[in-house]
Amino acid sequence: MVTGGAGFVGSHLCEFLVGRGDDVLCLDNFFTGSKENIMHLMDCPNFELIRHDVVQEYLTEVDEIYHLACPASPIHYKNVGGFVLYRYNPIKTCKTAFWGTFNMLGLAKRVKAKFLLASTSEIYGDPLEHPQKETYWGNVNPIGERSCYDEGKRFGETLAMDYHRMHGVEIRIIRIFNTYGPRMALDDGRVVSNFVSQALRNQPLTVYGDGSQTRSFQYVSDLIRGMVAAMDSDHMGPFNIGNPSEFTMLELAEHVKEVVNPEAVIEFQENTADDPSRRKPDIEKAKSLLGWEPRISLKEGLHLMKHDFAERLGTEASEP
Repeated sequence: MVTGGAGFVGSHLCEFLVGRGDDVLCLDNFFTGSKENIMHLMDCPNFELIRHDVVQEYLTEVDEIYHLACPASPIHYKNVGGFVLYRYNPIKTCKTAFWGTFNMLGLAKRVKAKFLLASTSEIYGDPLEHPQKETYWGNVNPIGERSCYDEGKRFGETLAMDYHRMHGVEIRIIRIFNTYGPRMALDDGRVVSNFVSQALRNQPLTVYGDGSQTRSFQYVSDLIRGMVAAMDSDHMGPFNIGNPSEFTMLELAEHVKEVVNPEAVIEFQENTADDPSRRKPDIEKAKSLLGWEPRISLKEGLHLMKHDFAERLGTEASEP
């Protein structure tokens, strides 16, 4: 079972699992997911879609639970630029992070299913350790605009570990670093989708602050390989799953210009609250225990992503 299976990452995971012959049950309430993401799977005999919100209990029989359901984009929990967006709902993020994880762990306990929690690099907050190892406990603001997601995922890890210690649930925890690729929402609010959408629309690329803050970007297929490797392994984790190649926001903007639209201009705006200054995963644990590391470079991934975005935007993807 994949919760959040109609979302950006979830749909790619469902596609991978269906492709290798697994029977896949996709749960999604479509708060952030989209039926279009999984429409190509609907005729597969080993794929089933259920509209359901994991905040409510769900009973079924499954062998494995990939728990991805949770609003992840800042547009769902941050008051962006002083405007309350139509999907701005930090309490929904809190409820999903707690009750959704609680319900799915309860299901895993009842049916003795393996349980994988899709956690996040946001549990490290604005890190004082660089790069971040899994042993680092983080530097998180518990009362900021991002806290519903950051602390929600931190508590999800706590809950998973307590279900393991108290009830023997076989868990896996992965911490996902910035991921991009086809099927990201066009109005996702995250930096790669923002830049690619803006470049295709001939709009200025919006860089917040001076552009010196760094991130590491992994292509979605690399994440899916890491996620499945963690579930199929004998190791609980947590595992950092991300690409350790580090870029400033200004460098990312220049890459997007080169790959998507060389005529695009860069526009600087005031930085947002609690924006981490640096983020880079140490992936030695995943490399040694899972035999996993990313394969797709940023430029290669941007080439793969721009055609999907251009098609959905109804624009033409140039070939610089």
